[in-house]
Amino acid sequence: MNIPSDLKYTKDHEWVRIEGDIAIVGITDFAQGELGDIVYVEVETLDETLDKDEVFGTVEAVKTVSDLFLPLSGEIIAFNESLEDEPEKVNTDPYGEGWIIKVKISDSSEVEGLLGDAEYKELVGA
Repeated sequence: MNIPSDLKYTKDHEWVRIEGDIAIVGITDFAQGELGDIVYVEVETLDETLDKDEVFGTVEAVKTVSDLFLPLSGEIIAFNESLEDEPEKVNTDPYGEGWIIKVKISDSSEVEGLLGDAEYKELVGA
């Protein structure tokens, strides 16, 4: 299981890469493994401002649909449109080509509430 040390994590299995006041968000390697083959990623909240922990979209796998929760409050400024044609990128490259959204962070203090890699490894028993 791949858990990069340079990212932050949530208890809902999203990962966050902070670049200035922008957060790039996806689901973790653990999450995609639990879900199985991902067949559809839906984000209908582009250009909306949401609060931390609000649902910003869904990931549909062969056997289930899972909500995606926003790890930090802010405006959703980008959706990885390549996932519309190739949702399997979330399975094959969850921390790279499989990113899902970019968020303009509205409250940077919320970053402190995210998990580090060691805490996330403990959460998933890695």
